[in-house]
This record gives sequence, C-alpha cells and structure tokens, in this order.
Amino acid sequence: MPDLTLNIEVELNPTEDLEKVKDTIKNIFAPSSIELVVQNKKHMLIAKMQGQDGLVKFYTLVRQENIVGASRKVLMRGLSTDLLTFFLNKQAAYVNRISFCEPVGESPLGPIRVEIKTHDPKALINWLAPRSSLMRETGIKTIT
Repeated sequence: MPDLTLNIEVELNPTEDLEKVKDTIKNIFAPSSIELVVQNKKHMLIAKMQGQDGLVKFYTLVRQENIVGASRKVLMRGLSTDLLTFFLNKQAAYVNRISFCEPVGESPLGPIRVEIKTHDPKALINWLAPRSSLMRETGIKTIT
C-alpha cells in the first residue's frame, strides 16, 4: 500500500523522559521521523511515516500476542472513508505490548493516537488483522 501515511501523536508529560517516549513509539512502529512540538501548551511527539513498512512491527506484535480478532474489532470501529484511527496504551507500548484503549481515561499517562490515511482502509485492516476464515484460507498462523 504505497499510498499509506501514518501519523502518530503522543503527549509528553512533564514527568516523562523524551527518549523513553520516543522508544515507546519505536517499539510498535517504524517511524521515519519523530518531532517534538508544542500544541496548546502541551508537548507532543509527532511521528510520521509513509508506506506499509512502518506497520510491520505492529503487524508482527498482533500475531505474537494472538490478538488478531480483537485487533480487527478495534480497527473496524476506527474506520472511515480513507482514514483509520485507534488508540494504544502508552505504558503497554513501552514494554513492547499492544493494548488498545479509549482516547480518554484508560491510559493514565495518555494514549498513543494512531491515524492511518489510505485509499483503502478495509484492505489495510484485512492485512493487519484478517478475519479468522481468511487466515485459515491463506494459511496464516498465529504465534502462541
């Protein structure tokens, strides 16, 4: 999916180490750039990348953690015409784990906001988290 653009936003709290929060993003994704910006008096890390390669770590973790079905449900909820939006727990990502969360209240240090723009977000979801029947048809196995 060459038209894919990934944008990740994470608030940097005053008690957090900048490099550790950068590493948190890199644990789940492979951004081409991470920049610190100030928006409305909040320090935000903005990570960007182009293409499907930036999602390979996420793809692998979904399978390693055996959360393909749960991931598919969350991703489908965040689907719009050409955009896919979801949130991840920052503490879980720091320890190389995927834990989806709501935008407010479920991640004490704030969530990681992931926004993927692509002309065919359903095809992206089918690649990241295929239906169980599709996994059987293509021979995809989950790692347990």
